[in-house]
Amino acid sequence: MTPAVQSPTVLRGVGVGRRGVVGPVAQVRPAPHVAADAPLLVDGVPADAATAHTRVEQAFTDVAVGLRDQAGRASGTVADVLAATAQMADDRALRAQVLAKVDAGEPVVSAVDGVVTMFATMFERAGGYLAERVTDLRSVRDRVVARVLDLPAPGVPELTEPSVVVARDLAPADTAALDLRHVLAIVTELGGPTGHTAIIAGQLGLPCVVRVSGVTDLADGTVVAVDAADGTVTTDPDDEQRAALVARAEVERTLAADTAPGGTSDGHLVALLANIGTAEDAERVGPTAVEGVGLFRTEVLFLERTTAPTVEEQTEVYERTLRALGDRKVVVRTLDAGADKPLAFATQPDEENPALGVRGFRLVRTNPDLIDTQLAALAAAQQATGARPWVMAPMIATPAEARDFAARARAQGLAQVGVMVEVPAAALRAREILAEVDFVSLGTNDLAQYAMATDRLRGELADLLDPWQPAVLDLVAATARAGLELGKPVGVCGESASDPVLALVLVGLGVTSLSMSAGAVPAVRYALRHHTAEQCRAMADAALVAGAAPEARAAVVALLHSSVRSTLGL
Repeated sequence: MTPAVQSPTVLRGVGVGRRGVVGPVAQVRPAPHVAADAPLLVDGVPADAATAHTRVEQAFTDVAVGLRDQAGRASGTVADVLAATAQMADDRALRAQVLAKVDAGEPVVSAVDGVVTMFATMFERAGGYLAERVTDLRSVRDRVVARVLDLPAPGVPELTEPSVVVARDLAPADTAALDLRHVLAIVTELGGPTGHTAIIAGQLGLPCVVRVSGVTDLADGTVVAVDAADGTVTTDPDDEQRAALVARAEVERTLAADTAPGGTSDGHLVALLANIGTAEDAERVGPTAVEGVGLFRTEVLFLERTTAPTVEEQTEVYERTLRALGDRKVVVRTLDAGADKPLAFATQPDEENPALGVRGFRLVRTNPDLIDTQLAALAAAQQATGARPWVMAPMIATPAEARDFAARARAQGLAQVGVMVEVPAAALRAREILAEVDFVSLGTNDLAQYAMATDRLRGELADLLDPWQPAVLDLVAATARAGLELGKPVGVCGESASDPVLALVLVGLGVTSLSMSAGAVPAVRYALRHHTAEQCRAMADAALVAGAAPEARAAVVALLHSSVRSTLGL
């Protein structure tokens, strides 16, 4: 066992959320370390190629079945990603290439690892959604190798007390296997704030810190303080730090008790909405104090399928979502897939740079039925429920694209039509785009990625993707200014909306609604409630004139009401 790290030690990473906890470390079991040329033994005798073929094929099947069983016991996003990982274990191309190598006499471990490495390299080069799937792919590899060689399956150990789960990286299948009665937080050495682990941790309400170098060197049982707000993991925390985390938890409970509509202290209303990905998510946030849904990511319905979902299948999901929210606003984003989120039924071949390829609304160029069918299903759900969903298209770059989408949506009887602003060209021409639609919503994650020419999955470039980057704020300001001039709503549904300090800046720029994970709403509501609209505008001005992201945030924090700084621990 690795010796315990001497205290005090502070390890730094990227935090997801604002919560903090203290508890003992429970390290996830690593993947089996087996030599690539290790023979497969059956009753102590090396297996022949035919036996190896059978064992490998059965191992893939068993892993897929096990993952699907876990998916069946899970719900929401957890179930979706488990099903997606099971689909990967079932992938014909992956399995066929491994079996071909085994049939040719290559050792089993070498065959599995070689093919998975090839696929992983392809996914990483593709970037985006595929890059996020590499962890799942490697999890399938490790499970298959362990199954073939009759080794213990890698993953989370049995937890007997509330613990901080630590891993080099954590696959969704491992996350879903957690006994939540005994999980305090999740910490990983790899990963990113937009990866599956972070998404699931957010759904489960667990503090999460990713990209924490050295955390896997901690011994099991080492007591740590996990602070998602600061992005730190501290070994053997002192009484002062423990007390601070307890006090923060009490503050969060107090803030959550406030259910009033979002707005500034002088009555300027700002809708506080939730981001969701499934109908189950809608049913979960329905009873909470959110004013609606500002982003319904519908691509979960489409991914990992061999055929597109039918109008009836989609209508049922949209109906459930609309009924869960009652008369509250629901903004539905049409399919954001293609290229880096490949669809088996609409794959674009040979795209060298998928992030700049045929994705989002651009799919209408090659497969217009996908968009038209989805709009028809939304119209059917509207008719069935009496609710009036807002609908918006992703990856809009020109006024002509906005006009095309608006015409298609309105032809189906959908009245509130908008588009996403996540391409700098759309922000720069926001006035012309808003002339074609009823509203826009800023996707600040992709907007930062495209503005800064930086892959948002590259952890070493995280500083360039900071939403406080003045250049990104300039694009937000240009869009919000166009909305104010034309009297049309401009929302933000990227992660920047969940930062209570940045939320004040966004409101000061003219943003009219903020959409985030439901758990982030109370702190944002509180920050707004303690500042006037004029103070928000002053904060926005201070951020825009800053020379760099840290300076922008520091300038705004300096302008915060003292009680807000104290309550939020700033």
